Amino acid sequence: MLNGNENSVSVLTRSFFLKYKMLFVLLALVAFLSVASDVFLTTRNITNVLRQISINSILGIGVTYVILTGGIDLSLGSIVAFSGVISTSVVKYGGHNWVFIGLLCGIAAGIACGLVSGALVSILKAPAFVATLAMMTIIRGFALMFTDGRPVTGFDSGFLQLGQGEILLLPTPVAILILVLIVSAFILSCTRFGRYIYAVGGNAEAARVSGVNVKSVIASTYVICGACAGLGGVILASRINAGQPVSGQGSELDAIAAVVIGGTSLSGGVGGVFGTIVGALIIGVINNGLNLMEVSSYWQQVFKGTIIVAAVVIDIWTNRKKL
Repeated sequence: MLNGNENSVSVLTRSFFLKYKMLFVLLALVAFLSVASDVFLTTRNITNVLRQISINSILGIGVTYVILTGGIDLSLGSIVAFSGVISTSVVKYGGHNWVFIGLLCGIAAGIACGLVSGALVSILKAPAFVATLAMMTIIRGFALMFTDGRPVTGFDSGFLQLGQGEILLLPTPVAILILVLIVSAFILSCTRFGRYIYAVGGNAEAARVSGVNVKSVIASTYVICGACAGLGGVILASRINAGQPVSGQGSELDAIAAVVIGGTSLSGGVGGVFGTIVGALIIGVINNGLNLMEVSSYWQQVFKGTIIVAAVVIDIWTNRKKL
């Protein structure tokens, strides 16, 4: 009887560790850096880290939906740039009263891009990697043509509050991230649509036989991803005080890295947005900590890549254990 109880405790402990393994990694990183640097745990530095990861986290939340269905979206960085130049152009034209309209137009631009990608993948059956790679180039080209390759500047200062302001002592980007996280977690955990996303990612054919409109679910995830990228693009444009057609380069890789590090399986069906936030925090804490320790930016790339590889290996090992 005792052996049975011991085995049960062992299984539960192992299950708990596997479920929250990256959270333990994050806590270990925080503990190490708090000892290695006196500046790391200061309020100013923690606020700076949260502000830095906010945009990547929003992008990561969006692409989590796509990856949960077994897809991928490489066009995020280009959507960030395109949405940024669209929103800043609208605000520059309309002035202070058009700040909210500019925000909506930036998000709408992202939704339109996501809708095209979703149609290519779900209706035309194009491989997600190829479809979104093509969209990445096309959207970047549109951003450059729209501005003639020049940044959009000289818009109303009220727009800057989205990226540089504060709400209830929180940086505005962080407050927006919290709202996006709550809504996304609710959708995935408490709605039928969320259950459909996991079902499609787990076994698309079984979901189709069960009556799930697989094409609609897949297309919708790309739309959500585009909306998050559009929102991230508007915040970034506000933060850097310019709509840059070349901004967001590499953002898709950081966002996907946050998702993978956070435990969402690239094969779909497993993961969630809270894990993505943990992944984004791990990347942000590493970058910030290495900067404080004056480690070369080249080594930062090495560390980040190593963590991504480790996360993928853990994902593969965990899936094999389940089989």
